This record gives sequence, C-alpha cells and structure tokens, in this order.
Amino acid sequence: MGKEHNITVSLEEFGLSRYEARAYVALISKGTISASELAYYAELPRTKVYPVLIKLEKKKLAIISKSKPIMCTAIAPEDAFDEIIHEQIDKVNGMNTLVTNLKRISEDTKKSQGSEEKRYFHLNVNNVLNQLRRMIEGSKRSIQIMADPWGLNLLAECKEQMLGVLRRDLDVKIITNPSQVGSESFHLIPNGAKIRIADIAQNCFIFDKTELLIIDSENGKGALFSSTEVLGNNQSSMFLHAWKHALKTESVADMTKNDAQEVYRMIDLIEQDGLCHILNSSFNSKNNEIDLLKMLEKNDINIKSKNLEDVIELMNSALQITCSGHVNLDVNNKNISVESKINSGHSLPWVSVIEGYLHKRGYKTKTILQNYSQKGEKVLIKINSK
Repeated sequence: MGKEHNITVSLEEFGLSRYEARAYVALISKGTISASELAYYAELPRTKVYPVLIKLEKKKLAIISKSKPIMCTAIAPEDAFDEIIHEQIDKVNGMNTLVTNLKRISEDTKKSQGSEEKRYFHLNVNNVLNQLRRMIEGSKRSIQIMADPWGLNLLAECKEQMLGVLRRDLDVKIITNPSQVGSESFHLIPNGAKIRIADIAQNCFIFDKTELLIIDSENGKGALFSSTEVLGNNQSSMFLHAWKHALKTESVADMTKNDAQEVYRMIDLIEQDGLCHILNSSFNSKNNEIDLLKMLEKNDINIKSKNLEDVIELMNSALQITCSGHVNLDVNNKNISVESKINSGHSLPWVSVIEGYLHKRGYKTKTILQNYSQKGEKVLIKINSK
C-alpha cells in the first residue's frame, strides 16, 4: 500500500489529480474492471468515478467501453506517458539552453567591464587529505603553509608527497604554532622544509601563488580556490610578512618537545620583559641579572639548577632564534662570548641571564660590549674565580 501511495503521489507530478492518479494505479493493478469495481479499488466516491474516467480517456490514459456495465482498461504506461515524457524532456532542454544563454550574456558583460568570475569548491572531511596530497604533488615552484596543530597533523600525513617535491628543489616554507615545536607531527616534516613559528590561527596552503587550500580545524572541511592570481598573490604577500617576523626553529630541531618548549617560553618572557627590565634599571644596579632569573623562575624556568654547559646551550639556541647569534664558552681563557647579528641591544638580556647565573654560582664577572655598525654586536663576559 505504501508503494502504491508513492506512485500515486509521483503521478500527480505528471499533471494528474489525486483521484485520477488513484484510478490509473488501480487500473494498472487490476486490469479490465467495471466502473463500480474501480470506485472500490481506487477508494473513489461513486459520484466521482465517471468524471474521473472521462478525464483519463481524454488524457489517453484509459479506454472506456460503450456497453453496460461500463468496463475500463488502462493504457500501457510506456504508451500512456511517452508523449508526456518527451514534452518534459523538451522543456528541460529548453531551460538548459536558456540558462546557458543567460550565463554567456553574464560572462560577456563581466568581461566587457574588466571582471572575471572565479569559483571555489567545498571539500568534505574525507576528501581534504587526498586533495592536499594531490596539490603538494602538483606544485611546480613553491609551497607556503600556515598551519595550526590540526593543519600540521594533516601535513605530517603527506610526508611522501613532501619528500617528492623537496627532491625537485621546491621552496617549502611552513609557519606553525609554538606549541607544535618538538611534537610528533613537527618531527615528521622532512628535512629541507623550512619551519618557523608564530601565533597562527588558520590553515592556509598556498601552491605556486595561484592555488589555495583553506581548512577549518573545527570541522575538518576545506575550500579550494584555483587559478586565483589576485587572491594567491595577496595571501602569499601576507605569508611572507608573517614569515619575516616568525621565529626560527633550526636550533631546536633535534631537541625533545619539553626542551624546545622551554627555549621558546624563555624567549617569549625575555623579549616581552627582559630588555625593559634592563633599561628601566639604574646603571649602578648590581641585581639586574638576578631579577631576570627570578622572572624566569616565577614562570617555571629554573636556570640556576642547570650546569654551565646546559645554560650555554640554552642561551645559544635562544640567540640563534632571535638574532642569528650564538654563545661560545672558552674554558681555557675563562670567558663567554655572546654575539648577535643585530646591533640594537638584542643580546643584552641574554648576557644578563648568563651573568646572573654565574653570580648565583659565586663567580664574579666583567662585561665588555663591542658594537659593529655593519656586523652586529659582541659581548665578552670575563669570568673571575670564586
């Protein structure tokens, strides 16, 4: 009964009334029957049977006998609806032609006005990873990526494709969140891809400055923008600006996640408050550096509990990241050199941390600052015996 009801409803879409549809389905099901039997099987009011049969006959869907009692037979469906189906096909073809013509007019108008329509495609969760892999493989010159934890995890699953483009010497740059340094996904990114960190709140993959894949980390869905020179160039410019101000990761690439995170937390604290701490202190103060140690300790970074070699390694990583500098310990001459390629005082907070550490260990120090207008700055910390 449910199936016949669905067929009846569908017949109404061919222009039949509800009674006409019921009557035709009953005739198809029962064969040649009388008008009274049709009223019974089709559940039609008796007063409606004859008017319904006449309408079915006019629509070439049924045959009515001239004898008494009146008998009625359905026309076979393939004969009854062939003409109607062809009419519908002609209507659909006409509508398609109309839409095509309207679209052509719209495109011609936009071109005459100097504009061109570009589209983007939605990707469901299941297709995003495969699409990302295809786009990496198809890149010709460069890949620029801003990835939050979700995006970096997806990228880690594209290791084979990444290795392939790196073998072709493509320029691959990635900016991710500080929290990802030292993570499993971070270590799965192949050597050759350049990685920096910054506060990233989106997943944007730029391929050859023309194709964009944007992924929503909340639902995993994506949007693909293809052949978008204007949008691609704009996003690429934004990426390069972020890249310029992002922190490097090479010096912590082989560290554990905890050690790497400690370096970046320390950089964040020193850069936020360290230089101001020094500049706001009087030149005669002897507790500058100790205050910096206390500031770090309050944030669960305990420098004074480490040995000197570990402190030097920590400071060296921080200098490489922040100002392409480095720290060297000369045991024989009992001095530590702190060098920075930037000569605007970037190394001073780190010098203060080192001095503070040494003073806590009972050593006396003498600091000599050398500025080079073109090459940066160098600070020499001479260590005196306890």
